[in-house]
Amino acid sequence: MITGIQKFDLRQESGVLRTSIAVALLVAFFGIVFGLLARSYSILFDGFYSLIDVGVGLLSLVVANLITAHAVSGTLSKKLRERFSMGFWHLEPMVIVLNGTLLIGASIYAFFNAVSSLLDGGHDFAFGWAIVYAAITFVACVGIAVVERRANRRLRSELLRLDVQSWVMSAAITAALLVAFVFAYCISGTAWAWMTPYVDPAVLALVCLIVAPLPIPSVRRALDDVLMITPADLKDHVDAVARAFVEKHGLVTYRAYTARIGRSKDVEVTFIVAPEAPARTMKAWDALRDEFAAAIGADDPHLWLVVVFTSDLEWAE
Repeated sequence: MITGIQKFDLRQESGVLRTSIAVALLVAFFGIVFGLLARSYSILFDGFYSLIDVGVGLLSLVVANLITAHAVSGTLSKKLRERFSMGFWHLEPMVIVLNGTLLIGASIYAFFNAVSSLLDGGHDFAFGWAIVYAAITFVACVGIAVVERRANRRLRSELLRLDVQSWVMSAAITAALLVAFVFAYCISGTAWAWMTPYVDPAVLALVCLIVAPLPIPSVRRALDDVLMITPADLKDHVDAVARAFVEKHGLVTYRAYTARIGRSKDVEVTFIVAPEAPARTMKAWDALRDEFAAAIGADDPHLWLVVVFTSDLEWAE
């Protein structure tokens, strides 16, 4: 039975995600409440931005648990194993695409709202509430980003890497808000006081312009996985191992097909054997498969490897 402390174990991917979700939920609630108290659109955007993180974080947690259960722990139910016999790796890039798309869409929507507010003459907001919110939230965002990044040095999870990026983005947003709110507070009651109504929408527009492009690299990489575009580094590694294997065992040639889907690596290799080659026992063929698998790195629980031997090239094309 998993205790409350174990659920937030930072040595496990699911524990890190649960911790991130809990903090994001607090930040989202904090942002929405203080946004209403301060009458600040930029704080409200920050709160709803965190709320998106909570929703996608929950989805990421479900996917991470499914992948681990299928690939490592073996605790997945029989029904799910039958329905998803190829595993759940394909869900990971889908979640990343969804996350990035939502963040980009929210940033674009908020940007146009900010521009509209600027054209309407801006609006007044409560500096005190705004500064308190920005200071506390900035510390929280930086803290959880550092904790997650350290944990991911060992876990090497794409979901966690994207989540760290999201927290860094949130910290950048909050830092910009803090600077803007302090600036507005300093110029209030001076000859520059006419600028204060424009501070909130102006900083929101600036933050959105900075934040919107940040998820694009992760979304592009995830789309490559969804479309099963062959990664060059994986293909080069498989080709190098297969060529050496062909030369060592006197085979004719080979055909290799590779793809990366989330954290999984799909590798299918067909070796062409000369028709006049001497017969081997099944045990001998299996020994060759084991040798090739060891050279590829079959100890990776997320590697899907298929090795075939045939004398008919058509089976490999």
